[in-house]
Amino acid sequence: MKIVLTGGGSAGHVTPNIAIAEQLLARGDEVLYVGSRHPLEADLVQQAGLPLVQIASGKLRRYFDWKNFTDPFRIALGTIQAVMAIWRFKPDIVFSKGGFAAVPVVVAGWLCRLPVIVHESDVTPGLANRLCFPIAKAICVNFEASLVHVSGKQAVHTGTPLRKALKNVSDQRAKAFLGLEREPGSKPMLLIVGGSLGAASINQLIFDSIDTLLENWTVVHVLGAAGIKEAPEKNGYLAFEYIGDEFGDVLAAADLVISRAGANALYELLALKKLHVLIPLGLGASRGDQLQNAALFERAGCSAVLHEQDATVEALLASIEKVWAQPERYLAAISDQQAGDGTEKIIELIDAVTGEKA
Repeated sequence: MKIVLTGGGSAGHVTPNIAIAEQLLARGDEVLYVGSRHPLEADLVQQAGLPLVQIASGKLRRYFDWKNFTDPFRIALGTIQAVMAIWRFKPDIVFSKGGFAAVPVVVAGWLCRLPVIVHESDVTPGLANRLCFPIAKAICVNFEASLVHVSGKQAVHTGTPLRKALKNVSDQRAKAFLGLEREPGSKPMLLIVGGSLGAASINQLIFDSIDTLLENWTVVHVLGAAGIKEAPEKNGYLAFEYIGDEFGDVLAAADLVISRAGANALYELLALKKLHVLIPLGLGASRGDQLQNAALFERAGCSAVLHEQDATVEALLASIEKVWAQPERYLAAISDQQAGDGTEKIIELIDAVTGEKA
């Protein structure tokens, strides 16, 4: 079987596709990744050893921007380029992980009369996926609560594929990578991640609170390219621009995590059963998807949520203490979610859809 994978704009759209590709390749299938020209996306796909075709893409915005006048032409060009890539590769199916970069590829698959499967990560669908749903043969969702938003289609609660770095994790490898000797009685480890592109507001909040945090925690901070330049040098504070293959080991070794509330990041926290505090992106920087994700799991008792407008040093410390003081309560709620690796379920759906086509 030949499969086109697509999805881009951030690492959260790309890394699950890589997990699917690894399993498809292991059983002898052929995979082509058709994605945007975003450098992070290209780096991740090429590091995974996947063939990559890059196409033009345009962002779908709900607000005024001069690019709104030019991006429709970029989307049209990207669709033509995707049709050409599909015509050369001759796949059996297109699988989209979502994101604005995937829209031209999904449309191209439909134009070429191929079945398309779309994966929705967030609790409520984004605009890009909502445009793709009418031409999708089937839809996968991360969270069971999302099924109400995709009624009328073959919708399946699959969860998300977990990247290789999150499987077979090792505390020893984490210690070696971080250079830490985590002996009994040593400070617990606090991991801060702001997403694949970093998060300036979270970084500044950590800088402002670092001295107090270091009194009780060893702090591992993933800052992104811009933030790493501002990171202070302090004992017990380890700063990284980005953590690649070692991220699974580091995440598994963490005692508590501060994170954005992107769907895939949140799913990974649930899958690895990590205590966490979420700082979701607000409406000013997103459509509100992270707010919805965070609210769902705060209600379920899995997450403590700190909103950006309330994110003072005192509020951060209080949120951390709230979770750390009652770990059993939070871990029980996280375990109830039964978040596992969705790779097998998605591949079973791919097989079922291509079998229907045959």
